[in-house]
Amino acid sequence: MAEMTNEQTKLETVKQLGQMELPTGENNIHCLSIIGQIEGHLVLPPQNKTTKYEHIIPQLVAIEQNPNIEGMLIVLNTVGGDVEAGLALAEMIVSMSKPSVSIVLGGGHSIGVPISVASNYSFIAETATMTIHPIRLTGLVVGVPQTYEYLDKMQDRVIQFVVKHSDIDEQSFRNLMFSTGKLARDIGTVLVGVDAVNCGLINEVGGLSAALNKLKQLIDERRVDNKNN
Repeated sequence: MAEMTNEQTKLETVKQLGQMELPTGENNIHCLSIIGQIEGHLVLPPQNKTTKYEHIIPQLVAIEQNPNIEGMLIVLNTVGGDVEAGLALAEMIVSMSKPSVSIVLGGGHSIGVPISVASNYSFIAETATMTIHPIRLTGLVVGVPQTYEYLDKMQDRVIQFVVKHSDIDEQSFRNLMFSTGKLARDIGTVLVGVDAVNCGLINEVGGLSAALNKLKQLIDERRVDNKNN
């Protein structure tokens, strides 16, 4: 079989990973996109726009190992998805040695919240929203006490992660999560732009330029630290 041409390789990358090859020329920043629904252990219907966590994990490992990449920009526009998969991505991001900045565009809902706060610094667009609600299960589950105990433990993992990596306190986050009357058919809270900043969840309201400038600042600071050490 003939080798794939460069154009075919690029198309295959778009098809499989949902993003194009980085622009040619030297670039020390990698853009990681979390778009649509985060797909975990179950394959979602083909009409769903998804981010497959098994595709993101190798990218994170490659970014950490690549000496030419000095920082990572995480762009989120997600409705949430698989809780364990989303939390796994958040844990990997927060454990990376290289600076990272996240920006929520459109929405960073549900399990997208821990991912957005996993970076070293977070931005949210003025009109973007974040929905905070309790963990929910879809599909057939066994309705026994152990199931609800597992849900509680999973929920505590998410809460503790968000509290640890943002400026919001646990009680405030729980109040947002279990608030009633703010969502038509559910409990929880929708934060819009500056609301997410005021409660301490996100660091700053801003767009792409602000996020890139902050990331370059963090990269410069890391260079200085590495030089001094």
